[in-house]
Amino acid sequence: MERALTLRDLLIAVAAVAAGVGAGVTLRLLLRRLPWSSRWFGHGMHGLVTAAVGNLAIWLLLIAGLSAATAELPLTALVRRRVTEVLVAALILAVTVGLMRVAAGLVQSMTMSRSGMANSATIFANIARVAVLGVGVLVLLQTLGISIAPLLTALGVGGLAVALALQDTLANLFAGVHLLASRKVRLGDYIQLGTGEEGYVVDINWRNTVVHQLPDNDLIVPNALLASATVTNTHRPTRQVSVPVQLEVGYDSDLGYVERVTVDVGRNVMHEVAGGVPDHEPTVRFHTFGEFGVGFSASLRADEFADQYLVKHEFIKRLHRRYRDEGITIPVPSAMPDREQRTAA
Repeated sequence: MERALTLRDLLIAVAAVAAGVGAGVTLRLLLRRLPWSSRWFGHGMHGLVTAAVGNLAIWLLLIAGLSAATAELPLTALVRRRVTEVLVAALILAVTVGLMRVAAGLVQSMTMSRSGMANSATIFANIARVAVLGVGVLVLLQTLGISIAPLLTALGVGGLAVALALQDTLANLFAGVHLLASRKVRLGDYIQLGTGEEGYVVDINWRNTVVHQLPDNDLIVPNALLASATVTNTHRPTRQVSVPVQLEVGYDSDLGYVERVTVDVGRNVMHEVAGGVPDHEPTVRFHTFGEFGVGFSASLRADEFADQYLVKHEFIKRLHRRYRDEGITIPVPSAMPDREQRTAA
């Protein structure tokens, strides 16, 4: 020290730090209230940008206050240099963290806008965070006087060994990127795997895809397995699905009248049941002379895959009541055991 530390030095240092913190908090509050960022970045990015800039402003002004306090304290040249290095490192870390939040939020916002879903694909956001963090660490090391050339060389040599050790993980990572880039499977889609599992895609992260099934369970599928599997996407090219219902009436029925009654019930279901498509015209197609009656199929339509169950439920329930009221018989194979016995005899 060139001179002894005095109370005045301490008061000035504390005042400088307090001024920096106070200015940072004030600036953050002003950023939240000003509308300029929402006009520049859009309402979706407004909160993200203001939060990131506000947090960064607090750290920057705090570091500025500490720097001013350091200038007022009677420190030796070595201590002052070390303190300056610490403050510069803190500054780089603060900027890196702020850029990580903005980059991840920007990637997530773009993914949401392209897929049209409220959920987020975490794989792209995580890649953005890791990339910004890696650049920030390299800048920090270079600023502190640590040569990054040997580090990059070591990373290049060791990268091959890491890639061999993490083949499955890297395969899932690139498969997840491929799934999102190809847009064949998007967040919110209802998919059916070739193995029989089905459900809504709720997340695609760096290792696996989360599929939420109708029984309220989550199915975890590795990205590599999903990318190579046979997948039926019921939301592509349209979310609406056809709902075929297999029926049968007795041979003594008037098939023309059966068709009119069935179509009329189908129209009511399409207009009155949640999930039905009001502008869809139900159809009836007779196709089989069965053992006990004439088989046919009625075609309805639902807004999406999960809606078909309620549509079919209401249609069968209403059609059964209408058939009973109209005197249309539904054959019951109750005589089958007797016929088999007579045939055996």
